Amino acid sequence: QVQLVESGGGSVQAGGSLRLSCAASVRTGTLYTMAWFRQAPGKEREFVAAINWNGLNTDYTDSVKGRFTISRENPKKTMYLQMNSLKPEDTAVYYCAAAGTSQNPNDYLYWGQGTQVIVPS
Repeated sequence: QVQLVESGGGSVQAGGSLRLSCAASVRTGTLYTMAWFRQAPGKEREFVAAINWNGLNTDYTDSVKGRFTISRENPKKTMYLQMNSLKPEDTAVYYCAAAGTSQNPNDYLYWGQGTQVIVPS
């Protein structure tokens, strides 16, 4: 059973930064593409960023390009999301996902429990 555990969420002022981590119970190199999704209150879960198994290919939703950076360290079994220049609209629960191939959340097999990010307006 693959377990994913997110950490690093919190409350930060607009313009600030946070670094989310996703620790896996198995070697992340075996989890193929990993991704971050987020879900704001009353909204559907949305794609944020994805990274392929070796970290050489990344994908971002337009609203976070230039502000967020996804990365992974397979030897440490960990994926990261560096979030800079945070905006109130980034407020959401952020989820780590693994073993998927697209921006569609239904495509991913494994999910973490989520970590809350709050950026007050």
